[in-house]
Amino acid sequence: MPRVKVPRKSTAVDMTAMCDVAFLLLTFFILTATSRQPDPLDVKIPSSTVQFKVPDKDLAILTVGKGKVYLEIIGQDVKKLALQKMAELYSTNFSEAELKRFQVISSFGVPFENLKQYINMNGDERTKFEAQFNGIPTDSTINGQLFRWIEQSRRATAELHQIDMRVSIKGDAEEEYATVRKIVDVLQKQKVNKFSLITSAEAAAK
Repeated sequence: MPRVKVPRKSTAVDMTAMCDVAFLLLTFFILTATSRQPDPLDVKIPSSTVQFKVPDKDLAILTVGKGKVYLEIIGQDVKKLALQKMAELYSTNFSEAELKRFQVISSFGVPFENLKQYINMNGDERTKFEAQFNGIPTDSTINGQLFRWIEQSRRATAELHQIDMRVSIKGDAEEEYATVRKIVDVLQKQKVNKFSLITSAEAAAK
């Protein structure tokens, strides 16, 4: 008896729904993502074979180079509360719009009295404006502006996340010791004796 051959049919999968989901996800990430601004202070960090991932929250990064100090506070909620605490400390105030603009600024290096003007500038204007100053003032290890910024950032982190804020130093490989020593003194005055140094990756010796 002859075998009955079943006609073959081509298999086709409708990918329309999959494409719709992919484009929806892509649109969501594009609209919700915050672009990272370039570092205002270009530093050449030293290399190291030690591998330790810098956390992406509850962290403050101090960038040191050319005798200047810049501060980056990780976490928009911590950054906002730290600015509010600084404003209360220096008897000034910032509007809600200024607070939101400050939340998306990466690192900054201007005296506090010039910060309001700095916040209301665009990216190019900020870069030119920062060049007029020597970063955040470090003239005093106690009650100085850098001391206060770190102090209020630590308090904001503890208040919001109930955790101690970590501190990392991103220093230029050719920076003079005196500038780095000022930063260490500021940290030690707040009993912050444990901090990390940001370095570039180097191949480990075999």
